[in-house]
Amino acid sequence: MKSSNKNTSAGNADLSSKLGRLFEDELKDIYWAEKALTKAIPKMIENASSDELIEALENHLTETEEQVKRVEKVFSLLNKEAEAKKCEAMAGLIKEAEELMEDSDEGVMRDAAIISAAQKVEHYEIASYGTLASFAATLGLTEIGELLQTTLDEEKNADETLTEVAETAINIEAAGEHEKK
Repeated sequence: MKSSNKNTSAGNADLSSKLGRLFEDELKDIYWAEKALTKAIPKMIENASSDELIEALENHLTETEEQVKRVEKVFSLLNKEAEAKKCEAMAGLIKEAEELMEDSDEGVMRDAAIISAAQKVEHYEIASYGTLASFAATLGLTEIGELLQTTLDEEKNADETLTEVAETAINIEAAGEHEKK
């Protein structure tokens, strides 16, 4: 009879495997990304004009701060020191967001640009957390997988909220904006 092996920490998982090492490397990457977003989201909030967008961004900033703590808990469960490795993809997305805000007219056009940039960030995070949760499941890291799934669900909800804000107000108003001659 096979015994069910539900590991909850890395103590029982082989993190020395190539997949284990990739998991740890990707965790360092998303840790850097989340910490960088705690600095980038306030800039988006500062530049936003729509109350709905500001509220969505403020709520997600609070979630992001909790996600940083959750990633730190994952490191702790792995008996590892939380370590960030620069995420070039997120650095690029944040730089693009800054450029979009700078290049767009204040008001509804800037709000549309912020939503565009923020959704690119969310999609990157969804891909990252989906992959990490899958790796955790394969490695038998049940508790860690659950933590990562919680964050994945939050990222999906943030993306849906941004879509709703865009489609019910911002994009409609932005469509009425015309270039000045």
